[in-house]
Amino acid sequence: MIDDWKIRPLGEICDVLDNKRKPITKKNRIEGDIPYYGATGILSYVEDFLFDEQLVLLGEDGAKWESGANSAFIISGKTWVNNHAHVLRPIRTILDDNWLTYNLNHQNLLPYVSGMTVPKLNQGNMRTISVPIPPLPEQKRIVAKLDQAFEAIDQAKANVEHNLQNGKDLFQSQLNEIFSQTGEGWVEKKLGECIKLKSGDGLTAKNMNPEGLYSVYGGNGIAGNHDTYNSEGMQVIIGRVGALCGNVRYLNEKLWLTDNAFKVSKFYYAFDEAFLTYLLNYKNLRSYARQAAQPVISNSSTSDVPLEFPLDVEQQKSIVSQLDELKTRTQSFDGLYNQKLDALSELKKSILQKAFIGEL
Repeated sequence: MIDDWKIRPLGEICDVLDNKRKPITKKNRIEGDIPYYGATGILSYVEDFLFDEQLVLLGEDGAKWESGANSAFIISGKTWVNNHAHVLRPIRTILDDNWLTYNLNHQNLLPYVSGMTVPKLNQGNMRTISVPIPPLPEQKRIVAKLDQAFEAIDQAKANVEHNLQNGKDLFQSQLNEIFSQTGEGWVEKKLGECIKLKSGDGLTAKNMNPEGLYSVYGGNGIAGNHDTYNSEGMQVIIGRVGALCGNVRYLNEKLWLTDNAFKVSKFYYAFDEAFLTYLLNYKNLRSYARQAAQPVISNSSTSDVPLEFPLDVEQQKSIVSQLDELKTRTQSFDGLYNQKLDALSELKKSILQKAFIGEL
């Protein structure tokens, strides 16, 4: 830390305006043009305002407070703030709004958070958060450098994310091209005419054995382990219940299949299992779920789903080889792009770390 930098508690360098904030229940909100803020940002727009100035909000509850979680943000103009965000007016003769926001978002604020069931950054703890205070011109100089660096980093991240999406779009376009065929040797049948689905056996989390040798598959994928199995060999399994119901996997192993998942128990046409897996995933069986307390698919809700496929199993296998090759390539690119995103995030943390110890 540089000699002319000070460390001050947040409560000494900001006016805390929490007593002016006010929640509005959903039923009592009158729609308007004024942003209505909560712990993490805009919740809706209302017709009246509490504040009309630039301020810094910091999540009190319902936010995340680890480093990089962006729990602090600047608002300006006419706004309404509920009681889930602290409202701070920096003392601007000594503190720049952007410096404060960058610093709070860089810090790990979890040590200041209390409450196990409902974590909360209460006002008492919030006021004690330590903030480094260099001279105001130095704050503004560093903020300008951070703005410039982060603009470049954010553009780089946007480019990488665009490339990631391009890879997904390429694979999807290939699926569309293949499964929209109606050429010679292809037929269209209803799912219920092609396969029969059978659910697995009930097994609660309490009755699973975490040390068991066999994976337990439920509605959303692997749900745990068990010391015995109820299904083995090459099989196509489909999530039946849950947020990811309709997901399809082709497996060749011993496993326990719960009653939250199906397996294909009978084939009425000849299928290569890997081809059928691609086809069913392409059909997005999740879109046929019945919406209850949680989404669920059934034999009846999926029986009329149209399936287009070549009758020749060798042709099916050829399509699988083609898709496997493309999938391997796109996954390789995905891995590289995700490494780049991680590296950019680490670069941002490194820059912030240097900024707040005076080494930028």
